[in-house]
Amino acid sequence: TPWRSKEASSPSSANVLPEALQSPSSRGNMADKLKDPHTLGFLEAAVKISHTSPDIPAEVQMSVKEHIMRHTRLQRQTTEPASSTRHTSFKRHLPRQMHVSSVDYGNELPPEAEQPTSIGRIKPELYKQKSVDGDDAKSEAAKSCGKINFSLRYDYESETLIVRILKAFDLPAKDFCGSSDPYVKIYLLPDRKCKLQTRVHRKTLNPTFDENFHFPVPYEELADRKLHLSVFDFDRFSRHDMIGEVILDNLFEASDLSRETSIWKDIQYATSESVDLGEIMFSLCYLPTGRLTLTVIKAGNLKAMDITGYSDPYVKVSLLCDGRRLKKKKTTIKKNTLNPTYNEAIIFDIPPENMDQVSLLISVMDYDRVGHNEIIGVCSVGISAEGLGRDHWNEMLAYPRKPIAHWHSLVEVKKSFKEGNPRL
Repeated sequence: TPWRSKEASSPSSANVLPEALQSPSSRGNMADKLKDPHTLGFLEAAVKISHTSPDIPAEVQMSVKEHIMRHTRLQRQTTEPASSTRHTSFKRHLPRQMHVSSVDYGNELPPEAEQPTSIGRIKPELYKQKSVDGDDAKSEAAKSCGKINFSLRYDYESETLIVRILKAFDLPAKDFCGSSDPYVKIYLLPDRKCKLQTRVHRKTLNPTFDENFHFPVPYEELADRKLHLSVFDFDRFSRHDMIGEVILDNLFEASDLSRETSIWKDIQYATSESVDLGEIMFSLCYLPTGRLTLTVIKAGNLKAMDITGYSDPYVKVSLLCDGRRLKKKKTTIKKNTLNPTYNEAIIFDIPPENMDQVSLLISVMDYDRVGHNEIIGVCSVGISAEGLGRDHWNEMLAYPRKPIAHWHSLVEVKKSFKEGNPRL
């Protein structure tokens, strides 16, 4: 049988390859032996020591391996010591986890060649900057509602404040034809029952009104009054669109009102008329030992919540940390009044190192014996607050042990501040 004869001759054939490899002088005899077909079949099986390169002779493969090993030693001498695959994979996570940008892994890749194009290399950052600028320009244009010109004068004989609406300039277009039909509503807050308004001017963005309006009010009450102007676009077949509003908090801002004074104001963007909810006065005092005292002094011009035209207000103060309520305390209830006086102190113990993480939410509530207590308005103070709330907090920290008092306007409660159970 062929396989038996092959098996019998294999010992003698097995000695042929070692002799050929060990003795360089016998390489001439190797060519004669390779001519034998029987010997050639065995050598093919012996030479195929590599699965990837089956036809390369063994001595060539050995020399290639030695060359690769020498090249690897040279690379390791100029780079970091070799590490296991587990450590290398860990190092590759460092730039993402520890922001390490200059880690050398010892296996540098050649830089990718830039592909030239007919228009040059595209820089995405330029387009990104352009789009951001475009968005800012759009937002600014959307909130640009023009200007309004009016004058104030007080008539001491009749005890009347005379408001003269002069003109408006550069109003936004609200109609499809690229124009508007503007008119102005005038209030002297906190009284919203007395509402006056100008005539409607058709198809213009720069109307001239030149109309006078009289508000009977004692001179000593002017310091507590605010002038509210709402600019609307008239629409015969649908709801009138609000263009914007102007609120003048201080009537004596330009003069003492003894003579007529002209005032220009930017019209602030608004989609609905602001509702005056009132204001609250309180003081803040912080001791370095970690005691914060908020003294609720009084509130004024609160919004009427009952059918009688009054409210039963009390004040609830919540201590917040990262948006979560930690503690809450409240004052007594004052019956049937829109201008309550409290003079009550509320104390919280807050370590100095946590003062940057906390804030106070002040809620003015209307007590109801039968139904749920309603929120009249809120304000907040703290590092994360806005406007006067942040300034009041910083002033308290700048002057420890000293009570700092301010009036704060109440605003509508945000969804994130709504209480699930107002009776708490």
